Amino acid sequence: MFIETYLQNVYYWFLTSGIQIILLLFIMLIILKITRIVTKKFSINICKNKDGEFQKRAETLSTIIRYIVSLATIIVIAIMILGELGVDIGPILATAGILGLAVGFGAQHLVQDVISGFFILLEDQIRVGDVVQISDKSGLVENVNLRMTIIRDQAGNVHYIRNGKIDIVTNMTKEFSRYVFEIGVAYRENIDDVIEIMKEVDEELRSNPEYKDDILEPIEILGLDRFADSAIIIKARIKTKPIKQWRVGRAYNHLLKKKFDEKDIEIPFPHVTLYMGQDKQGNAPAMKVMIKKTE
Repeated sequence: MFIETYLQNVYYWFLTSGIQIILLLFIMLIILKITRIVTKKFSINICKNKDGEFQKRAETLSTIIRYIVSLATIIVIAIMILGELGVDIGPILATAGILGLAVGFGAQHLVQDVISGFFILLEDQIRVGDVVQISDKSGLVENVNLRMTIIRDQAGNVHYIRNGKIDIVTNMTKEFSRYVFEIGVAYRENIDDVIEIMKEVDEELRSNPEYKDDILEPIEILGLDRFADSAIIIKARIKTKPIKQWRVGRAYNHLLKKKFDEKDIEIPFPHVTLYMGQDKQGNAPAMKVMIKKTE
């Protein structure tokens, strides 16, 4: 009699809660499978014709999205199953809320870093190999992850920057780069002649096999920019491949100096005018000049 009653209760439970639990588990498996397929296709589609660094970022984002969706699904299904088993989930939810709040306060900087890192990766703001400036630190990006960005400056110093602290990022090598020239020549020089010389140097540099592939466009002469104390400043810029602007700029400056020397174009140095002053009668005091011979 006892066994028969027990079996009837089990059979009744199976027809009600048991079937619902199996159905919930089946739904969970379907959601996890769909999430895996969708994130994989998402990664494949956005990585078409992209480089290895972009593919790595896409895979990282796909893994994060799949992890978040899977974790949320498992938690929700587990709570629903506990309810079907007759467990009072009210105290569990309250305890989980308190623990989540405590963890949130204790790890708020970590959460902030992870969220900021997620959007940095999603928006492709920084890539490994870029030259960036973050706050007062600048250098080559060696690593970007969810928690921090690591850059190495020209002196070899490595800077670890929390993603949550990044407000403004200046990326100097995004898609293309530019080198800006400010060429100073003497006031006596003809501006048109100087500009023609600058264009000749640009053509010579672009015909050089060592640099022609790094230069994307001919030099852009912006014109006479300003009148400085001892020189007139002509501004120009060259568009190059990412991170090649400094290499191209140094080569251009080298050729331009040689060409200026050949054409007798003066690159001025600061001039100083001494005024000795005058009295009310217009007389100036004598200036004593002493020349010492050094050994």
